[in-house]
Amino acid sequence: MPQAAIHKTMTASDWALLTVLSVVWGGSFLFVGVAVRELPPLTIVALRVLTAAGALLLVLRLMGVDLPRTRQVWAAFLGMSILNNVIPFTLIAWGQSHIASGLASVLNATTPLFTVIVAHFLTADERLTGQRLAGVIVGFIGVAVMIGSAAAASLDAGILAQLAVLGAALSYGFSGVFGRRFKTMGIPPLATAAGQVMVSSAILLPAALIVEQPWTLAVPSTAAMLSLAALGLVSTAFAYLIFFRLLARAGATNVGLVTFLIPVSAILFGVSVLGETLMVRHVAGMVLIGAGLVLIDGRVLSAISARLAVKEPASRGNG
Repeated sequence: MPQAAIHKTMTASDWALLTVLSVVWGGSFLFVGVAVRELPPLTIVALRVLTAAGALLLVLRLMGVDLPRTRQVWAAFLGMSILNNVIPFTLIAWGQSHIASGLASVLNATTPLFTVIVAHFLTADERLTGQRLAGVIVGFIGVAVMIGSAAAASLDAGILAQLAVLGAALSYGFSGVFGRRFKTMGIPPLATAAGQVMVSSAILLPAALIVEQPWTLAVPSTAAMLSLAALGLVSTAFAYLIFFRLLARAGATNVGLVTFLIPVSAILFGVSVLGETLMVRHVAGMVLIGAGLVLIDGRVLSAISARLAVKEPASRGNG
């Protein structure tokens, strides 16, 4: 059966899926923001991946897709689970216990900045260009503006929380490069998603039981339990289903546009549901990070250059 062609230009349905994905992933910051008020970070992320693993395994069974059994593949799942789930989920959950969900989402949007740096040093075909380097510099200036001068004076909980979320973005950057191997291994994308959250569950569940002893905690509220369920089922399992469907239809470059949209929904959720506010420096930093991402992505500048190139000959002809 031939594979469907990847759309070079996003269709209306592709944009709809991208918007849904941005809201679903943006919602993860809301759900963590609610849960972290009552539960510790490891417990939250352990329940997140455990719930997602169960849902994805059910989807795989319904679709008739088998998980691979070779040691090499499961070793790759281990690496991916650490880089793409265990480290970033834990750092973000801990970070959100000290900073607003909207701020965390903007800091997490620096993932492409770290990805291009990691890819430059660890791959042979994704080298830094002058424009991408400029985007990285502008983006990290935005990060410096967001964190503020207080970081130089003292590393309080708020500063450490912001650095933790940046650490999560760095981990995602490594996972993006590490995850390239699954395509060459011929593993179905949904099997990759299910495999990594299964391994993540095997790591995080014992860690949460040993470190945080969740059975000693007070019973969480209905809001916290619903947030945990939504975090695992909607923002992880369902998000993977949308992500891989969109990846097959529109390609990795177009799917990368979701980076621009996630902070929008996350900030809207934070302001409207959690009553959060962002400081002026956070907004200024967000603008600079967005400008850096535009430079790295390159499509906006290419479109502008193409339009100017079309208008210039026309204006000459009218002369």
